[in-house]
Order: sequence, then structure tokens, then C-alpha cells
Amino acid sequence: MKNALLSVDALLSGRSYYRGDALYYNERQNYLSLLRFISAELTRGYFLEHNEAKYTERRERVYTCMRIPRELEKLMFFGIFLCLDAFLYVFTLLPLRVFLALFQFITLPCYGLRSHQGLGISDRRLLQPAQVCDVFKGVILVICYFMMHYVDYSMMYHLIRGQSVIKLYIIYNMLEVADRLFSSFGQDILDALYWTATEPKERKRAHIGVIPHFFMAVLYVFLHAILIMVQATTLNVAFNSHNKSLLTIMMSNNFVEIKGSVFKKFEKNNLFQMSNSDIKERFTNYVLLLIVCLRNMEQFSWNPDHLWVLFPDVCMVIASEIAVDIVKHAFITKFNDITADVYSEYRASLAFDLVSSRQKNAYTDYSDSVSRRMGFIPLPLAVLLIRVVTSSIKVQGVLAYACVVLFYCGLISLKVLNSIVLLGKSCQYVKEAKMEEKLFNPPPTSTPGKPLSKPQSKFKSPHGIPTDESFSASVTNQPVHQKENPTSLLVTSNSDQFLTTPDGEDKDISQDNSELKHRSSKKDLLEIDRFTICGNRID
Repeated sequence: MKNALLSVDALLSGRSYYRGDALYYNERQNYLSLLRFISAELTRGYFLEHNEAKYTERRERVYTCMRIPRELEKLMFFGIFLCLDAFLYVFTLLPLRVFLALFQFITLPCYGLRSHQGLGISDRRLLQPAQVCDVFKGVILVICYFMMHYVDYSMMYHLIRGQSVIKLYIIYNMLEVADRLFSSFGQDILDALYWTATEPKERKRAHIGVIPHFFMAVLYVFLHAILIMVQATTLNVAFNSHNKSLLTIMMSNNFVEIKGSVFKKFEKNNLFQMSNSDIKERFTNYVLLLIVCLRNMEQFSWNPDHLWVLFPDVCMVIASEIAVDIVKHAFITKFNDITADVYSEYRASLAFDLVSSRQKNAYTDYSDSVSRRMGFIPLPLAVLLIRVVTSSIKVQGVLAYACVVLFYCGLISLKVLNSIVLLGKSCQYVKEAKMEEKLFNPPPTSTPGKPLSKPQSKFKSPHGIPTDESFSASVTNQPVHQKENPTSLLVTSNSDQFLTTPDGEDKDISQDNSELKHRSSKKDLLEIDRFTICGNRID
């Protein structure tokens, strides 16, 4: 029977029967196995619920990447307006504060020093520390403005335009690195000047130390302003190039930033620093684009038609910057398992800095707080903008001066409105983050040779939660001079503890050296402010 079946199969298949019964039977079995394999491949199934946790995590990552643009732009929008508030302060309120301080200094002999009798040496001050800092800012601004008149913008433009495209690309990259280094060291120079000028001194001879700090600050602001001018000139050359090749290369440099950031390990604190750096970079680019537009409009006699020629290039630069930031943050959060909710925490921390600067016990001005947190120093950028505006716009006649006065009043109105809106939104963000109690903690101080002491308990109202009346009153009241230990040198913001201290760390902590060493690696990153502009710094 078997031989008959084999002969029939051989006849139907056209094969020879004399090849051997066993060999032909094995080939037939392989043919049937191949059919069964193909059938199994076409009909087999699988169940994703057997690995539910894995696929749920993958879906959450996709949702997180989709939420990143919205959450990131909310943080960027809030941060840019914070930088705008600090930038407008230099043009609007700072001149008025300097005028009031000088008026008080001049009229003080008319009233005598009767109000200072019976006070300690540290309290006998002609001007308050905040007024001294304002006067130094104003003097530095005026001196650097007159020094910028000796820098020829036209000669710099033609000198840069004569260089090759590749050389300009390298120069622009070097300028970006130099700008970060200048911002990091510059704020330390200004802080050293402010503290040297306002620290309590027993002898009048000790005030001589302010002079070298002052000249160092003037030199820094002048050099940083020149650096930003070279950046703006390079960008202006890229806009005016015929084939736009330089502008394309400069925008492609933003995408190189993705390669240097995405494939590195990031924690929440490091991502917060990089976000602050991105906010500062984006705001600075906006000001540079404004300078480029002013210079180009002046060359074309303020023809409005030329503005529409510049508009596509400006939009292209801004769009590339936004796209790079979104892609960079989306993949960083994906590779490091960071949720999109972290950006709301970053926004609350920036809001906390703004609200805490309005407290009675505030230890710094808000513009200085923005400088330390984001690495944005408004003085060099303000010097350059004033220099460009005064050289591009000629004011002649009474009507022109009246327009200038109205424009200045408009800037003051914009500054006040922006400050009110930011303060209201900041209070809202602080309440949503449940950080109200930290506003009522006295700022921790440290003496030389001793570490910072953490507050042992949090201040609470009789009902356990601070009320809206006390919260708003503490924000709007003016700071009051308090007697402090003259040896206190360093103050740490509570917003740093918000990002670096776990939620369950409200208990008493012993002062053992082993525990301090264990916790120092986690706190030092945000306590040292000049590292906030180095977004890729990982310890």
C-alpha cells in the first residue's frame, strides 16, 4: 500500500520513483512542515496584556513627549517675562531709584544727622544698602555707555563681513562660549562690588577697597557689551548675506546642541539649570534680533517695506530655536524617565524667587536673583541697546523730545503692568506648589567656619496654614532694615531646597560630619549660583 502511494505521488509530481522510497518520503514531510509553518505564521496570535506594565510605560512615554512642548513653552513664556521684567527695570525704575538716592544724599546735610544719633556703627549709613547698589548700577551704566562711543560699529561690521563663512561660523561658536563664561564670572564680580560697598565697616579706610572692585565691574560690563556687539554684528552679516548660507549654518548650529545634550545623563536639578540657560539664551536672541532690525532699518532710511524683507529670516531663526528646545527637552525627559510635571515645579521655583524678593527679610534684589538663577545679566545688554538706539534714532526738536518722554512713560507703564501680572501669577504658582510656608521661614545664615543651619521648624499661622491676607501683606510690604550679625556672609534661597530636598526631610537632622558630607553632593549644585548657566554640568 505504501509503495502504491509513493508511486502515485511520484507520477503526479513528475518525479522518478527510482530515487528511493525513504528520500522521497522525507521531502514530502518537509513540504507538509513548510505548509504548517506558513499557516502558523498567518494565524498565530499574542496577548499584550501579558506584559501590561511594559506597554503602559511605553504609552506614558509617548504621552510625556506629547506634553513636553506645552509644558516647556509655559515655562519659557514665564521665564522670558521674568527676564523682560529685570531688563525693563534697568531702563525704567533704576534711573528713578538712583535719582531718589542722590536726592537723599544731597539733602541729608539740610536735616542733619540727628536721626542717626544713638545708633550703632553699622546703622549710621547715609544711604541704605539697596540705594548704594542702585547708585553703583547707574554709574556703571553711564560710564560704559560713554565708553561704547569709542567702539566703531561700522568698522566692526565691514571687518566681520570680509571674513569667510567657515571662519564666521567658528567665531560665532566661540562667542557663545565666551558669553556663558562672562555671565558666570560677571555676576560674581558685581556681587563682590555690592557686598564690599555695603558690608559694615569699623574704619573709614576700609572703604578704599571698593575702588578696585568698581573698576573691575566697569571693565567687565564694557567687555561683555563689546562681546554681545560682535554677536549682533555677526548675526547682522548673516542676515545681509546674499545666499543666506551663513544664516543657515548658524541655525544648524542649534541642532548640534541636541547631540551634545540628549545623550547625557540628566537629573531634575541639571534639567532645571539647562532650562534656565535656554530661557536666557532665547531672550538674548530676541534682543539681538531687535538690534539687527534697528541697524538694518537705519540703513534703509526706516523704510517699512524692508521690515517685511527681514521678517521671514527673523521667523526662521525663532522657529529653529523653539524646535531645537522642544526636541532636546523631549528626548532628555524620555531617556532619563522624567515626567512633564517637572516643568511646573521649575516654574514654581522661579515664582518663589520673585515672591521672596518682595518679603520684608529679602536679602537680594529681584534682578540680581534672575542673574544668579538664569545667568542673565541685564547691564551689558542694556548698555549695548542704549548705544544702538541712540546712534540709530536722531532726536531733534521739541516734538521729538516729547515723544521720547511719552515713550519712557509707556515703558514705565509696561514695567509696572508686567510686574503686577508676574507677581500675581507667581503667588498662584507658589500656592499650587504648596510652598507658602517656606516664605515665612527666616533666611538661614552661616558664620565663617560653620555650615549653613537648616531651619528646625516651619512657621505656621494659628490655623496651621498661612492666610491670604498675611501672604499678600508679606509680599507687598517694603523691606525693613533689621539688625543682623555682621559676620553672616551667605544666604541660601528656600527655592533651592524645594528642588533638592526630599518631601520627607522635615525632621530634625543631626550635625554629624558624616551626614553633612553625604548631603553636600546633593545641595551644592544649586547653592553655587554661577553653575546655573552651565546646563550640561553633571557631578
